[in-house]
Amino acid sequence: QVQLVEFGGGLVQTGGSLRLSCAASGRTFDNYAMGWFRQAPGKEREFVAGISASGAVTYYTPAVKGRFTISRDNAKSTVDLLMNVLQPVDTAVYFCAARSRPVYSGGVYTEVHHYDYWGQGTQVTVSS
Repeated sequence: QVQLVEFGGGLVQTGGSLRLSCAASGRTFDNYAMGWFRQAPGKEREFVAGISASGAVTYYTPAVKGRFTISRDNAKSTVDLLMNVLQPVDTAVYFCAARSRPVYSGGVYTEVHHYDYWGQGTQVTVSS
């Protein structure tokens, strides 16, 4: 079992920044590909950013590329999402996800069904 706990959500003004963190339990964190997803009211959960098990490869949805940065610290079993130049359209509940199934070296996964474990989510609200 893997437990994921997100931290760092909150209310920020347009153009501001937030850093989300996700702490994972389990002894094999460095074998997991990780991802961040978000879900706005009335919408489906969507991919935001992903990172390979080693941290060498990252991938972003076009809407956040250049503004958001995903990173991980395998020694601490954490994955972060630094969000800059936030816009009202970024308002959503943000979820951390872990893929514990075998991963390809350098693999980054972008679909909900690619992941096995989810955090409870943290609310990010960007005011205009």
